[in-house]
Amino acid sequence: MASKNFNAFEMAQKQFDSVAEMLNLDQATKDLLRNPMREYHFSIPVKMDDGTVKVFRGFRVQHNDARGPGKGGIRFHPQETIDTVRALAMWMTWKTAVVDIPLGGSKGGVICDPHHLSMKEQEQICRGWVRQLSKDIGPLRDVPAPDVMTSAQHMLWMLDEYEIITGNKYPGLITGKPVGMGGSLGRTEATGYGVIFTLREALKELGIDPKKTKASVQGFGNVAQYAIELYLKLGGTVIAVSCWDQDDQTSYTFLKKDGIDFPKLLSITDQFGGINKDKAKALGYEILHGDAWIEQDVDILLPCALENQINSETVKKIQKNVKVIAEGANGPTTPEADAVIKERGIFMIPDFLANAGGVTCSYFEQVQSNMNYYWEKEEVLSKLDVKMTSAFLSVSELARTKKLYMRDAAYVIAIDRVAQACKERGWV
Repeated sequence: MASKNFNAFEMAQKQFDSVAEMLNLDQATKDLLRNPMREYHFSIPVKMDDGTVKVFRGFRVQHNDARGPGKGGIRFHPQETIDTVRALAMWMTWKTAVVDIPLGGSKGGVICDPHHLSMKEQEQICRGWVRQLSKDIGPLRDVPAPDVMTSAQHMLWMLDEYEIITGNKYPGLITGKPVGMGGSLGRTEATGYGVIFTLREALKELGIDPKKTKASVQGFGNVAQYAIELYLKLGGTVIAVSCWDQDDQTSYTFLKKDGIDFPKLLSITDQFGGINKDKAKALGYEILHGDAWIEQDVDILLPCALENQINSETVKKIQKNVKVIAEGANGPTTPEADAVIKERGIFMIPDFLANAGGVTCSYFEQVQSNMNYYWEKEEVLSKLDVKMTSAFLSVSELARTKKLYMRDAAYVIAIDRVAQACKERGWV
């Protein structure tokens, strides 16, 4: 979550303003797109297990739905702020537009800490959130999904509450549901695989054989694990992984110069993506400090963990052989670091393109739920490959022809698509 002096929404607006200038957008379109169309702030009273009643604050921000129903996750976090939710809703608008799926951008949140709540209390928050918004969400209006500290179980409670209120079955209300209860196969792999589908295309464009490449990865959670799995299938070598140690909750980089043994590393990893340091040492890994992943002499850097990791300080540590950065995480690179990366000519695959596999697969889940017919896993993943590849090719072609940095090109395409939709509807 954002620190006191960092305002995510101000950053999102700044990013928008600079691209709005490049696109010469008129004032009305700028005014419409730099702010959310609708916001909901509400209270959720919950009867706690000890008999007391506690009131939680909830939010839903619908940034823009010119291209289709809103889409975006719901976060449970003690430091949740309306500005964080506004920023994420805005970024979702651009993310759905860049991969050209017919959805808009929304985001939701509740100020709470699930670590200190029983499952019964969490269920009441979920149902209370839906009760407050039942008229303003829906399969054709705004489709929520899991996010930080929410899961498939939370989504199912929310769906159940919505169906009780409406008296009908609406599996397309929400995505990220359990498989067998309207969830989609392939959703688990989607984000990590999407990162590698775009990386594969970037390497083709640069004329680099994946089999001759080495990568260093930050993170070893869901996104990183599936990204590594697919990258290894392409013939690449991962020499370093940075993540938490299971016991002392400190971040380390696990280095093996001749390449990690992925299945063995997985066998000593907990459910949160933390590797056991002592067992890794016994397997012959060098244990370095947490930031060492960025200092490795590799061709590819894959930041798949936290925001603000490649910044004005750490960018200086990137080795001269690095050719591609593919952002699996949201916001891992600051604007100051971007300027350096651009100057050095490193090929950047920006976060809201590289990690859009998740929302693309959520869209596939929504489509399957709405038509009540589910695809096999291979079909889901091959459709994902087609979508991610075509999105990447549009962005890289614009970057080449207009001599733009990849992040700017992705923003230009996304914002232009949304602005066009608003114009064609006659809103501006």
